[in-house]
Amino acid sequence: MNEQFHEAGAADSPVAPPLNQFTARDVEEILRERGWLAAQSPRCAHDSQAEQVGACMENAAALLGPHAPNREALAELVSLIFHYDARATLATIEAQNVMARAGSREVIRELANLVLDGGTIGSERFKALIDALKAATRYRSRELFHPIRLALAGRAGEGELDRVILLVDSAAALPFATRVKGTRERMLEFCAALE
Repeated sequence: MNEQFHEAGAADSPVAPPLNQFTARDVEEILRERGWLAAQSPRCAHDSQAEQVGACMENAAALLGPHAPNREALAELVSLIFHYDARATLATIEAQNVMARAGSREVIRELANLVLDGGTIGSERFKALIDALKAATRYRSRELFHPIRLALAGRAGEGELDRVILLVDSAAALPFATRVKGTRERMLEFCAALE
């Protein structure tokens, strides 16, 4: 989900996906190394939960892997799912630069209304949010996407952060060793820290 994809609304012409050198096993190793996936979590004892966690790791590898040139970059993207601190984020110069731009607060206000009104954010809902934000504000490209990414991924940046956002709610519903904050919780925390 890069800005070009959103601007077009849908991929009019097929684009070759970037090469992905990572698998669910790589994501699993990162989660274990960081203590986010317990060796044998009793909360994951049910087969269906184990399958869901496995599917989540496969999705993370598929969505984030093509945007990670190396394992360290993949680990950094995965960490955005498991670690979110709005106050720390807003204290960075990067965040201050984003929030100082014209329209950032308007985008955040509209985004908060949309996120808090609806359910989990997956691919289709994310597209709908973007379309609604475009209709409600006059902002496009960086002015629109950077505040969204800052609020929901915890960092401003490019399209790989949209993929982090797509993984947050599904991960939040699973029994990881570390609790994942869903998009609603992130939005509330971000708005409270912004005050």
